[in-house]
Amino acid sequence: MGNEMKSMIKDALILFAITLAAGLLLGFVYNITKEPIAQQKAKAKAEACKNVFAVAETFEPLMSEEEGPTAYFMAEKDSNVDINEVMQALDSSGQLIGYVITVTDHEGYGGDIQFSMGVTLDGMLNGISLLSISETAGLGMKAGDILVPQFSDKKVECFTYTKSGSTSDSEIDVISGATITTNAIVNGVNSGLMFFHSVLVGNEGGALNE
Repeated sequence: MGNEMKSMIKDALILFAITLAAGLLLGFVYNITKEPIAQQKAKAKAEACKNVFAVAETFEPLMSEEEGPTAYFMAEKDSNVDINEVMQALDSSGQLIGYVITVTDHEGYGGDIQFSMGVTLDGMLNGISLLSISETAGLGMKAGDILVPQFSDKKVECFTYTKSGSTSDSEIDVISGATITTNAIVNGVNSGLMFFHSVLVGNEGGALNE
């Protein structure tokens, strides 16, 4: 075997060893960080539930992303929005008083925007709470300060956004320079409301209206 061939084999073995070590290291790091990340996400969701449904005593899952009975619903509506999870909001006696719906809109300027929204049984939107957003600093990232408060305590069928100043409960003032972000969040909220009225209304017994 020539020296050149030996050198190639040696280089290949070294590369294999490096790749194997890197893979093992990544797996080790993933296993270490997996649980803390999951705990952090669970904490964020719990806080979001309380933010949008402060009067609720407890929250119980009605639908998770894994169960996903909403795929057909969103596909039929030709929407770029996912309904990820639905939690039942219960009072101190265990009675259902509304829902917390987790929504992801895929049309944000910087990617997906995920938030939770609380809706009472009579269709009142308590508000929304952002879970994940990666918009432009100084523009779309102002959504938490500018857009979120505008959705509090509104009972409307759907929202629109305006650049000329809101004149009704159904109008949301756009973030200046961030129309795409505004549109994504408004569409996400509207999809959540559509899901509530189409699937959840009359669901006090616990079975989804498919």
